[in-house]
Amino acid sequence: MTSSTSAASAAAPTTSAASSATAPAPVAASGGSLSGRVAVITGATSGIGAATARRLALGGAHVALMGRRENRLKELADELSATAQGKILPVAVDVADRAAVERAAASVRSALGRVDCVVANAGVMLGAPFDTAETAEFDRMLDVNVRGLVNTGRAFADDLLTAARTGPADLVHIGSVASHVLYPDWAVYGATKAAVAQLTRNLRAELGPRDVRVHNVEPGVTATELGHDMSNDDMRASLAEMRESLRPLSADDIADAVTYSVAAPANVNIAEMVVVSVRYG
Repeated sequence: MTSSTSAASAAAPTTSAASSATAPAPVAASGGSLSGRVAVITGATSGIGAATARRLALGGAHVALMGRRENRLKELADELSATAQGKILPVAVDVADRAAVERAAASVRSALGRVDCVVANAGVMLGAPFDTAETAEFDRMLDVNVRGLVNTGRAFADDLLTAARTGPADLVHIGSVASHVLYPDWAVYGATKAAVAQLTRNLRAELGPRDVRVHNVEPGVTATELGHDMSNDDMRASLAEMRESLRPLSADDIADAVTYSVAAPANVNIAEMVVVSVRYG
């Protein structure tokens, strides 16, 4: 499942525990160095987004941090800038606002240059029975999980197509195993993640022949802030129970999967990756 402005992810409703506080392990770039690449990460204020930013910065990439909570972006930028080889740029933006995303993209290009890696991670996970849920929460998930993903990809599509002429170019979507597994009371969330999966497949068919790699990383239960802002008390309680019964993935686990995908040799596309904890099965 996916977290508001923060990392996406989780199979069933993802856990809302804080992400791992351990220092990131060194990046093992499977197919080459990330040094000099220009990456954009949405939902970078916490969870999977923040963990991925740390991984890519550690690998030598210039990183633009995008999210709604400006104070958190600045804190993360200060943390990463202390040791990063590349530049770190915080950009406050709501991905559901197309015009704002276009302006943010222009700012990134001006500061860092042409983008060749986009990790579209921003997402929201709000569960409730379909017949009693707050419909405003449906709108929010559709806005962030679907419209936000489309806005992000469109804003950087030209960058990726240009970058692909001379080197690797990656568009990474953070989906969820909820896209193809049934979870009662998570219907709309699951539908948004199914849309992510289908969008990814079609963009792969459209952009792949022009050498842009399009990936869908689908986490299972992952410990992030995801779901902490649900209005339904019962659903929040079920997440707490899940944290007790399963040993969830950490945000760093998913960040490793993303980094592995974008560091692969340029002609290798790890198209769909389902990442679940051992106990999930």
